[in-house]
Amino acid sequence: MPGKTKVSDLVNAFRLEIVCGEEGLKRPILVADLHRPGLEMAGYFNFHPQDRIHILGRTEITFFSALSEEEQRERARLLCSSEETPCIVITRGLPAPNVLVEEATKLQMPVLLTNTQTTIMFSRITGYLEKRLAPSTTIHGVLVDVYGVGMLITGGSGIGKSETALELVKRGHRLVADDAVEISQTEDRVLTGTAPELIRHLLEIRGVGIINMMTLFGAGAIRNMKKISVVVMLENWQQDKQYDRLGLDEETTQIIDTHLPLVTIPVRPGRNLAVIIEVAAMNYRLKQMGYNAALQFTNKLTESIALDMEEMD
Repeated sequence: MPGKTKVSDLVNAFRLEIVCGEEGLKRPILVADLHRPGLEMAGYFNFHPQDRIHILGRTEITFFSALSEEEQRERARLLCSSEETPCIVITRGLPAPNVLVEEATKLQMPVLLTNTQTTIMFSRITGYLEKRLAPSTTIHGVLVDVYGVGMLITGGSGIGKSETALELVKRGHRLVADDAVEISQTEDRVLTGTAPELIRHLLEIRGVGIINMMTLFGAGAIRNMKKISVVVMLENWQQDKQYDRLGLDEETTQIIDTHLPLVTIPVRPGRNLAVIIEVAAMNYRLKQMGYNAALQFTNKLTESIALDMEEMD
C-alpha cells in the first residue's frame, strides 16, 4: 500500500512559513511529482496537473507580477481552484503576490514560503515525498546484513529465525529488524527494510525473552535500514520433497512490485543455519560479479561427457 502524507507534514519537515490557507493544511499529498506552473501563468490550463504541489520561483513570480491585475486574479483563481492541489510553495524568500494570497484565502489553498533556492527546494521535496509515498508493506521475518547483503529470513513461527539472527550477529553481522520488517519500495526494483520504532534493535529469543542487541553487542551489531537483496525461506525438512542440490533452478519471490531471489533452506537438527546463510550471501555476491559455481560445474560436466563420448567413438 502507498504511504500517506499531508501538507502539514511538509510544513513541519521543511519549516515552511504559512502565508494563508491554514484550513487546508490537512489536504493529502498523493503524488511525489512537483509542478512549476509556467504555462499556467501564461493562461494555458488545458493539461494542468491539479494533484501536484506547485512551486513558484523567481521566474514565475516575476512573470506573474508583470500581468495586469485582472489577468493575475484570473490565473490565481484557476491555480487555486482545485481541492486536489495540495499547496503552493514560493521559494527564494520572495513575497507572495497580494492577488494570489486573496484568491488562495477564498479557496482555502495553503500558500507557503521558504528562503531556499527553487531547484534545491524542488529536489528536497521530491526526495522527501518519494520516501513518504513509496509503496510499503510489513512482513513477518528477520532482516540481517550479512557481508553487505540484505538477507530477509522468513518462515513459520518457531522455525528458528531469531536464533539464526542471534548467531549471525555473534559472527559479526548486523541485525536490522526482528519479527516485523517494514518494507518500502523507494525506487524501481529496490526494496528497503527497517524495523518498527517500537521494536527497533530488539530481538526475541524463546526461553530468554526480549534482548536489546545494541546494549549487548554494541552499535556495530545493528543498523537502522538495509536494501533487501535475497529472501531466505526456512522450512521444516520434508523427507519426500526433492530439494535443489546444484543451485541451477533459481527461484524468485515477489514483494510489492519487485522480484527477489529466493533461497529455501530445509531445517533439521544438526544443520548450522547461520553458516548456510553466510554462504548464501557470499554466493549471491559472486553471482553479482558474474561467477556462477553451479553453471560452471554444469558446463565442465557437459564438456567432460562430450570428451568421453569422443574417446569411445
